[in-house]
Amino acid sequence: MKTSAPHDGVYARIGPSRIHGVGVRAIRAIPAGTLVFHGESERVVWRSRAAVRRMPKAIRALYEDFGMVSGSQIGVPPTLNMLSVGWYVNHAERPNLEAGEDGRFRALRRIRAGEELTADYRTFVDEPLSFRPRRAR
Repeated sequence: MKTSAPHDGVYARIGPSRIHGVGVRAIRAIPAGTLVFHGESERVVWRSRAAVRRMPKAIRALYEDFGMVSGSQIGVPPTLNMLSVGWYVNHAERPNLEAGEDGRFRALRRIRAGEELTADYRTFVDEPLSFRPRRAR
């Protein structure tokens, strides 16, 4: 029985972003339709936004920076010490990834090695973005 290597199915890594600080870059070509972060835990815990607002500023920032908003709830990984690569995908108005109904990112088109991976955050939140998007360069 052949076991898989830790790098099997890995298409991207965290790296410098031209959009905002840290982002995600392709380390090899990604075919259109690929489930980009296959194998990462999709488990999420939900906290009320009211409870998050009462947290100390530095802790609250973790939820606000990385959380997924759904109505009055914010979803984050079971421990914020385990943010996987997918949590660092930056917003773009013309993205190369989309989040499916299952919350998993798939490539919208072929993505070249070295290209930054992006998603349109507006497709998975029902309220205005909490930041002003930068224009494409």
